[in-house]
Amino acid sequence: MKTRRVFAVVTALAFAGALVACSGGGGGGDNNGGGGGDSASNCENEIKNPDAPVVTLWAWYPNSELVVDNFNEANDDVQVCWTNVGAGGEAYDKFQTAISAGSGAPDVMMVEADRIATFQAQGALVDLKDLGYEDVKDNFSEGAWKDVSVGDGIYGAPIDGGPMGMIYRTDIFEEYGITPPTTWEEFEATAQKVKDAGGPWFASFAANQPAYVTALFYGNGAEPFEYDPANEGEIGINLNSPEIKEVLEYWSGLVEKDLVGTEDQFTPEYIAGVINGNYATYLSAAWAPGYLQGAGVGEGADAGVWATAPMPQWDPNNPIAINWGGSAFSVSSQASNPELAAKVAFGVYADQASLDDGWQNQIIFPLNVNVLDSDEFLNYEVPFFSGQQANKEVYVPAANAYKGMTYTPLGQYYYSALTKQIAAINDGQITGSEAADALQEDVVSYAEEQGFTVN
Repeated sequence: MKTRRVFAVVTALAFAGALVACSGGGGGGDNNGGGGGDSASNCENEIKNPDAPVVTLWAWYPNSELVVDNFNEANDDVQVCWTNVGAGGEAYDKFQTAISAGSGAPDVMMVEADRIATFQAQGALVDLKDLGYEDVKDNFSEGAWKDVSVGDGIYGAPIDGGPMGMIYRTDIFEEYGITPPTTWEEFEATAQKVKDAGGPWFASFAANQPAYVTALFYGNGAEPFEYDPANEGEIGINLNSPEIKEVLEYWSGLVEKDLVGTEDQFTPEYIAGVINGNYATYLSAAWAPGYLQGAGVGEGADAGVWATAPMPQWDPNNPIAINWGGSAFSVSSQASNPELAAKVAFGVYADQASLDDGWQNQIIFPLNVNVLDSDEFLNYEVPFFSGQQANKEVYVPAANAYKGMTYTPLGQYYYSALTKQIAAINDGQITGSEAADALQEDVVSYAEEQGFTVN
């Protein structure tokens, strides 16, 4: 009974947590023995070897067609049929529809790391531990593998990630005579110095970025969740730990002192503020330069003023690297040939040409150590950062040191609950400690209502 109730909440969360609502799902068909999803006639790419079995793939990378072509040209025994069914929430809605229907899913699905546990709990993903993982495990770090793991199982082939750094405006730093702070104590003192001199906000604490705030929790050594599906129906929830309370108290203090802005990120208004110099820093991930440039940052009056530095630390003697974002290729349980599907999941976006295209065009920050360790990548002079070797100085060390997060089937509800508490902090309704206690009570109550035993 408990298993059924837990499964029911996971299904509900998959719909409720979608970023973009849409209808429909993949069509049927066995795709020349490849499995579920759209038939090969619906491919958005050319099949190079029509005599080979076909594996269907849903992915939304901007260079997906190039990547798939590279794979198909290099493999005679299997071909990839790629379809872009939408990004993020659009794709997840369609995948969830196929899961619920028992058909229509692709063989391989692009999934963000924090979504994997939700789909795994429904039996929708295949464990890749015995399907090629051993052959590629040394290509990725401990943290990269943990992010795609659920318990002892591996449910995704890691592709890209978001090791975090502190992007900052050199013009503002020069104007106010400041240098990149290395600790959170220095961060607050520097923010106060800028404010006292009539300067802009030092950063942003946006309610609509719960994944970013969760990364900040980990940066203080917090472990918000413990989850292993082997312990059926059990979950550990620790959202009001001293570490999390310290983080929320710190940021609520910055908000109260008006040292940071609180408007939603990823909006035209926020981007306009970034361009206009309303913020001295942007605490974000290695993918941020591509996103910012795509939104028009660095093209006008703010061109040539951007640089990056490591994230501030709570204890500089025990630094903790954190990550925001990242995707993987997972094999659907509807794939009729999991072995071929796993070969695609591990092989697509794994060849040198595809990886090079991804990072050189700022589409992804690759997690493959063969790229991270290469001189070309390490020494790359990033144009957005005016030629700074940002990979060597900031992002590769962060990627290598990152230890991973524990994701759970309650992830999307947790994000919604955290968003509510951050909004309450920003509105001055509660303190950081009160927000942590309310968050703990909310998520624990919800988990228990759905049949989980909370430890």
